[in-house]
Amino acid sequence: MAFTPGSAVSPSVDIELSLACRGLSGTDVLSKSDPMCVTYVQPFGQKKWIEFHRTETVKNNQNPNFVSKVLISYIFEEKQPLLFEIYDTDSKEKDLSSHDFLGTFTTNLGQLVANKRNKLQLMDRDGNLKSSYLVITAEELGTDRDEIILELSGFKLDKKDFFGKSDPFLEIYKLTDTGNYTLVYKTDVIKDTLNPRWKKFNVSVRTFCNGDYDRDIKIICYDWNSSGDHSLIGEFHTTLKGLADTNAIFKCINGKKKEKKKDYIDSGEIRVEYIKIQSTYTFLDYVQGGTEIFCTVAIDFTASNGNPSNPSSLHFINNNSMNSYEQAIWAVVSIIEDYDFDKQFPVLGFGAKIPPSGQVSHEFFVNMNPQNPHCFGVRGVLDAYRCCINQVQLYGPTNFAPVINHVASIAKNRRDGSGYFILLILTDGVITDMPETIQAIINASTLPVSIIIVGIGNAEFDAMEELDADKGGLKMNGVRASRDIVQFVAFNNYHDLDPSVANLQLAKDVLAEVPKQFMDYMKVNGIVPKKRASQTSSPEIENLKIQ
Repeated sequence: MAFTPGSAVSPSVDIELSLACRGLSGTDVLSKSDPMCVTYVQPFGQKKWIEFHRTETVKNNQNPNFVSKVLISYIFEEKQPLLFEIYDTDSKEKDLSSHDFLGTFTTNLGQLVANKRNKLQLMDRDGNLKSSYLVITAEELGTDRDEIILELSGFKLDKKDFFGKSDPFLEIYKLTDTGNYTLVYKTDVIKDTLNPRWKKFNVSVRTFCNGDYDRDIKIICYDWNSSGDHSLIGEFHTTLKGLADTNAIFKCINGKKKEKKKDYIDSGEIRVEYIKIQSTYTFLDYVQGGTEIFCTVAIDFTASNGNPSNPSSLHFINNNSMNSYEQAIWAVVSIIEDYDFDKQFPVLGFGAKIPPSGQVSHEFFVNMNPQNPHCFGVRGVLDAYRCCINQVQLYGPTNFAPVINHVASIAKNRRDGSGYFILLILTDGVITDMPETIQAIINASTLPVSIIIVGIGNAEFDAMEELDADKGGLKMNGVRASRDIVQFVAFNNYHDLDPSVANLQLAKDVLAEVPKQFMDYMKVNGIVPKKRASQTSSPEIENLKIQ
């Protein structure tokens, strides 16, 4: 952490929590559980639990090792409560009530960090102890931000299936400073072969070996079985340096077979087909390197918001307090303007009849300046919005495609990474041009664009959830969006929070996916920041970065 005289900063370190369960009780009659672990945090000053992380689901396993890690900052002077819940997943539903509850445990991050390896006895909802455990290994992460791209293959692996060959897959473990191994990565399963070639995968050096190129890495090869009781083919130990050796080949050894058979040699080989260790960057590397962030605000002026002169209207202007639209603008734009160099925000309106003739428009400038839609800072955006309410007639329908296409037409001229565009859509209702909107989003997914939709009011927002591609990529006429660019948040979810933290939590959730979407665009297009904070590493490590 940089030393800046005359300032204050909370001391914090990045912590990786590796999760596993032991002895889970099965709720399925004819099979084992399909467990998943959900982690919750309590933000500072709040009593409400907020979901922070979900692991993957491990099929048919009462003793799962989860690949997905909980990455969290540990702040020494804060008590950071954590709640863990284990579920037996029964479907692809995100709603946890659709799954069977298996157990819970509440602790705080400080205790996990102090003990490093924690075996915690799970409880039921009433606080009664169960016979199952949650195992959490806490490890401080190094500062190495490089990434490994690795592709592995098998050669002449043992045949394990009576009526076939084998269905091999790999599990990769790292040795932690507790002396135990934690799962880092699990490959795909290749069916019916003794010579598999697994898919190429990416993993950070921090996750893989915590930046220690000599740390012990254990790789285990299994034959997959639908029951969850996978058959051991063999294993071996290496390091990241060892994997990066030219033509790296490793003998797969099955210890039990070696003990029983005097003439045993090995159970096949694992070969490195491709490895590259490359530099990775952060959102701030690009911003500090000159990438400009542009934010366009689009406001729903359809009649479903209610007559603005009526206090029940979502657009009712009260000089003593902000309406929901104003609160959302303030919460989000006040954060984004810190990254916007000139703090000039184009503000578009849609779904209203506009002066002078009263024609319906789905793409008009809220400041009513036909030549320049820009407003200075968040206060300028709010002033333009308040002035506009008295100059337009709320009408309809609710069409998103025009404002999305407007931003996309500008973004297509800045594909080189010099600019990134955020479209903030504030709306109260159901989209009436859904096919056109989906097509517009798919087209924009190849551009440096993120779309944030904030739902205002009590309407059903099922259509907005559909646009948020967390449940699967958008698809239209056989063409799928190249990346997820939409984030939806319902404003009413924050009404029950303390007003002093509601806006902060809204802004955090609304902007949560933007850095990832930003980085996805840069990565897919091979764009690196113009400059980067200096990092030093030994020549030995630099030599591992195969070009």
